[in-house]
Formats: sequence, structure tokens, C-alpha cells
Amino acid sequence: MNPFAWLSRKSDAQLTEAQQARRERLPPPQALDDTLLHASRLVAMDLETSGLDTRRDKVLSIGAVVIEAGAIDMGSQYESTLYRENHKVTESILIHGIAPSEIAEGMGAADALLDFMEFSGQCVFLAFHAGFDQRMLRRGLREDLGLRLQHPFIDVAEMAPMLCPEAEVGRGGLDDWQTHFRLNNSQRHNAAADALATAEIALILLSKARRQGITDLAALESRLGHWRKLKRARQAGI
Repeated sequence: MNPFAWLSRKSDAQLTEAQQARRERLPPPQALDDTLLHASRLVAMDLETSGLDTRRDKVLSIGAVVIEAGAIDMGSQYESTLYRENHKVTESILIHGIAPSEIAEGMGAADALLDFMEFSGQCVFLAFHAGFDQRMLRRGLREDLGLRLQHPFIDVAEMAPMLCPEAEVGRGGLDDWQTHFRLNNSQRHNAAADALATAEIALILLSKARRQGITDLAALESRLGHWRKLKRARQAGI
């Protein structure tokens, strides 16, 4: 018996037969295995949300860019704004800048998420401070599609200091790393623009990873795990 069948049953009543069929055809995730970094499909993504509470706030927009064969595929990008009924304007609008009129005209959440997961395909997700995006996407997929998120995430905010320990980047935010790598992105805090900024930084970091002998997904995940342990040990020793 599928232990997650109750999730599908809960959402099936809200999905059309076509949406259910699309959900069942979604490709499996890419494992963090010996697939070479150069041969991996990596999707740099960013979410704009109604707030920072992962238990109550909603995804308002999604932006994503594909990295394949060691390059950003500028012809393969995804962007959508989601319709949210009774959306309330909060101070978060000062960050994401999504007008209520855009939310009112947005795509239904189920179709937007299906489009996004079909676009992403068999991939590994990249995000800056990936834990937040991962939790928000997981919750959105569960509530709007009855789908369990299985795709792994790699945090670009961890990759950067691990691979560039000599960098002086202040608080280490996305803007700081853009400045460090001399990248220009005038449309920051838009999901699509932030996804592109994340992809540009990730591309530089992937090149550095290969030069440091990290050639596949498993090696990258292993090195990140070791780096996290060292970081926790240093913090505990303070």
C-alpha cells in the first residue's frame, strides 16, 4: 500500500481528471548519485511568498532557470504568478512587489505547480537558502496537488562559502555573492530574476567544484555534509 495514498485522495476531489493524469505522469527526481555535474539537469528556482511562515503563508510566484551541459539554457525558463483567493496585502509586498491585481489574474495553483514540475523534470533543485524554498514547495505540492516532493535540493548559500572560503561577503546574501562575482541583476526580488541570479552564481561555483575535484552529485552532497559538520563544530566551540 502506498503510504502517501491519503495525500492523493485528499486532493483528488479538488483536481480534474486531466490534472490527476498529469500528476501521475510527472517524472521521478534525479538522485544525488554518481551522475556527473556536467551531465546533470539542475533547476535553479526561487519562490516569492506571502510571508515567511512556512506553516501558513502561500507561494505567490515561481521562477526557474535550467542549467544543463555546464551552461544556463536561456531558452528554458519558467515563471508564473499563482491565483490566491482572498489574498491579503501584507508588508511582504515591499519585498516581492507583486500587486494584488497580479494575484487576482494569476494561474490556478494546481496548474501552476503541475506546469512547474513538468518543466523541472528529472532534476536536482538549486536555491539560495534552499531550506525555505524546499519547505514552501513541499507544502504547496501537498496541499494543492496531493503530491509528495521527492526532488533533492542543493543550497547555493552553502556551496558558495564552502568553495570560496577566502571570500569576504558580509552577511553572505544573494546580493553579496552577486557583488563578489561581479554579476549584475537589476531586477532582484522578482522570482524569475532571483532564479537567474542563483543560476549565474551556481554556474561559477560548479566550475570551482570541478577544479577542486568534485565531479558528480554524490561528491558534492558529501562535501557539503562534511562542510556543515565542520561549521557546527566551529560554532559549538565558540
